[in-house]
Amino acid sequence: MDTLTSPIRLRLDHLREALAEHAVAAVLIPSSDPHLSEYLPGHWQGRAWFSGFTGSMATLVVTPERAALFADSRYWVQAEAELAGSGIELVKIATGASTEHVQWLALNTPRGQTVAVDGAVIGLAAAGALRTTLEAAGVVLRTDLDLVGLAWPERPALPAAKVYEHLAPQATESRGERLASVRAAMAARGATHHLVSTLDDLAWLFNLRGADVDYNPVFLAHALIGPSQVELFIGAGKIDAALGQRLAADGVQLRPYENARTALAALAADAVLLLDPRRVTLALREAVAAGVPVVEAINPSTLAKSRKSAAEAVHIREAMARDGAAMCAFYAWFESALGKQQISELTIDEHLSAERAKQPGYVSLSFPVIAGFNANGAMPHYRATPDSHALISTPNGVVADGLLLIDSGAQYLGGTTDITRVWPIGTPSAAMKRDYTLVLKGTIALSRTRFPRGTPSPMLDAIARAPIWAQSLEYGHGTGHGVGYFLNVHEGPQSISKAVPTPEMAMEPGMITSIEPGLYRPGRWGVRIENLVFNVAAPADEFGEFLEFESLTLCPIDTRCIDLALLNGEERDWLNSYHHVVRERLAPLVDGAALAWLRERTEAI
Repeated sequence: MDTLTSPIRLRLDHLREALAEHAVAAVLIPSSDPHLSEYLPGHWQGRAWFSGFTGSMATLVVTPERAALFADSRYWVQAEAELAGSGIELVKIATGASTEHVQWLALNTPRGQTVAVDGAVIGLAAAGALRTTLEAAGVVLRTDLDLVGLAWPERPALPAAKVYEHLAPQATESRGERLASVRAAMAARGATHHLVSTLDDLAWLFNLRGADVDYNPVFLAHALIGPSQVELFIGAGKIDAALGQRLAADGVQLRPYENARTALAALAADAVLLLDPRRVTLALREAVAAGVPVVEAINPSTLAKSRKSAAEAVHIREAMARDGAAMCAFYAWFESALGKQQISELTIDEHLSAERAKQPGYVSLSFPVIAGFNANGAMPHYRATPDSHALISTPNGVVADGLLLIDSGAQYLGGTTDITRVWPIGTPSAAMKRDYTLVLKGTIALSRTRFPRGTPSPMLDAIARAPIWAQSLEYGHGTGHGVGYFLNVHEGPQSISKAVPTPEMAMEPGMITSIEPGLYRPGRWGVRIENLVFNVAAPADEFGEFLEFESLTLCPIDTRCIDLALLNGEERDWLNSYHHVVRERLAPLVDGAALAWLRERTEAI
């Protein structure tokens, strides 16, 4: 490729022309949209368009002379490959929450010059921190300019998928009940109105689902909740007349999507607005009518939807069992075909997704299948493509010995799944087995943990890392993320990670979180073992309430990769007990080769 005429360089040239036209010294392009989503509709994938980096999280900064992409260790290998020839430098940051791009801008922008970021896609809290740092460096922040839109003539239109209802029995509370609970929380804060922009909060609150964001059953909208009425700002035609009437019966009035700012500007002087500074953009906050008091606090719906009810738990367990049955069918096929058929990372995606699609209540995948063989497994967010993927098996045998990492999940009407397993191909080496066993020890250690109710979730992170740290090893991603109920596969507020704890991260009954420690050897192999767990009550004593984890994910953990000398008796007992439950729960849902595979892979060690 002629790097001087590569598509990315030409796109950056257009962007720099826009910078010059508007007398801007640098532009900041976050991975974000007006709802501060993690996964973005094409219309807001400007960072990917101008950089060529396709990972889900990163920040791009462009000046007249330089361009830098800030990405954490999950993406370093991928980013280096995708940025090659673009002229964009990769800045390696510790975590996705790092703000090194802010300091970079302060150091590399001359005093008196202007940095631009679209206020419609930067969070209120993030914008405040950026402004403070830049002002201290004598740099002006401009937020009323969408340079991405000006320099992106091929920009995709807004998505137009229809919205539909999430119905009983999987929807276990009515829309009216949920609105009433949010209004009670508003009243407790002294608020008469509440702005909600995060898409999973809206889907949960109104018992609605959509398809505006790949893999997440959500839709683009904002809502302004008042004492008795709700204004739902949504694209024309996305809600049909019949559903509109049912919403109206619950006091929900439909308004044009673009009118949210106008409604905020029209709030009466006696209104008190509740908004979440971490879940609303700067542009929406600045639209609020002058003089209207604003209460800043976490969205009540964010806390409520994180705590799944006993009724929801019934459907979640069923979804996990169905997901496990699909994986038994897939892995039975895979092991029987290994060395006899042509199998690549793409083949795995096709066959596994097809098995899930056969299950009752299946809606879609919950994220793209990650199937990484050997070196590809060392990239936590790797995705095979037709142009770049590994071959695992031919009709004449396996291609190479090693480890195959498969991270996958699905959306069911009764729950969202996310699971990672690692399987031996041929004969794994002693070093591979050692890494696998250390990660398994981390998964078991945290899965067995009991802790006081209200423990900040980041405090649990070190428990999973301890067996890995003991060997002077480490992994760069968090240990666990919250998971929604037929909603986003990544959900807050809890996070088992190195994040700085905040009060809303307290572990409460009903929360679903992943446990997924890992080890990655760049260029060689990767290991990650992931289960979803449910916070349930543990026996109490004079020291108050305690919680423990119920393992929700139902799929064997391969025992052929284990270095048994590294497992103690308690760890073996946990694994055998887990496999007993997996066999008991899944056996009635599978037959034939899948049942035989299940029985073999759940034999006690």
